Amino acid sequence: MSGHESWLEEKQSAWLYRIVAEAETDPRMQKLFLSLADAAEAQATQWTKAGVDVPFSPSLRARIVAILIRRFKPRHLRPMLAAMKIRGLSAYDIATAGPNGTHAMPSNVGDIGHRHKGFGGGNLRAAVFGVSDGLVSNTSLLMGVAGAAASNNALVTTGVAGLLAGALSMAAGEYTSVRSQREMYEYQIGLEKDELDEYPDEEAEELALIYEARGMPLQRAREVSKDLMRNPKHALDALAREELGLNPDDLGSPWGAAIFSFVSFAVGALIPLLPFLLGTATSSALPVAALSAGIALMAVGGALSLFSGRSALYGAVRMLLIGGGAGVVTYFIGTLFGTA
Repeated sequence: MSGHESWLEEKQSAWLYRIVAEAETDPRMQKLFLSLADAAEAQATQWTKAGVDVPFSPSLRARIVAILIRRFKPRHLRPMLAAMKIRGLSAYDIATAGPNGTHAMPSNVGDIGHRHKGFGGGNLRAAVFGVSDGLVSNTSLLMGVAGAAASNNALVTTGVAGLLAGALSMAAGEYTSVRSQREMYEYQIGLEKDELDEYPDEEAEELALIYEARGMPLQRAREVSKDLMRNPKHALDALAREELGLNPDDLGSPWGAAIFSFVSFAVGALIPLLPFLLGTATSSALPVAALSAGIALMAVGGALSLFSGRSALYGAVRMLLIGGGAGVVTYFIGTLFGTA
């Protein structure tokens, strides 16, 4: 890495650290990231003394990450921040840990299960992959049918059918998966509720023993667990989170997952289909569809670099080669079938 690249890396890290500190609500975490920003700035100063002195401007990727930090908060974007070489993220675990690195003891029911919540970039990642799936599958389908010298009407019918079939298939799969998982969790929570109704004292003692094993004095653990047991809803929340490792408020919505999958897939599948929907002649629509799909594939590949930490250009070219290769193969197979 050249001196200029090292200087730019440190300046960008310092800039991002300050964005993270600004979005962070925990004073301890704010202090940590501001300190890391100062350290990165000091490293950049060393390169400035070595002769590197140019105006600093954060990269497009860094600007996108900064927008996401402000929108979703840094602790929910840890995989993405790690890919941007943001350090100190393990402090989020330490900040919520109890004595000797154990699970933190709750002072109220709102603290219980806090560590189980997180965005993690999961929804955003799922959206990108959903668009990618729709894009590659429908582009390949259209290219294959176009290779068989089908008419524009046939291509529109094929593309719409591919979009709906793929989107509905993904939506049904997500609905079934999340619904099954939710039913399993609800069954386990239901069993816990029955035990709480029948043996409240025993359940309170079990919860106290869990807290004791994590570093809280037994007497204090019993006081906390008994206090929680006074409210049946809070007690069930505590038992589900601490004994089962589940968050009753975060089980996931089957319909939400289905709609999310349907829309993301449909958006990707619509891109190569648009030129045919507009009534353009097949000979003109096909190259436009291929070009549109290629640009979209590169955009998706670049977006995935937010999670991988690799070069956006590398991700864009790799995605283009994968999706483009699938389209070329299906086109030539369609050509063979059309000739036959």
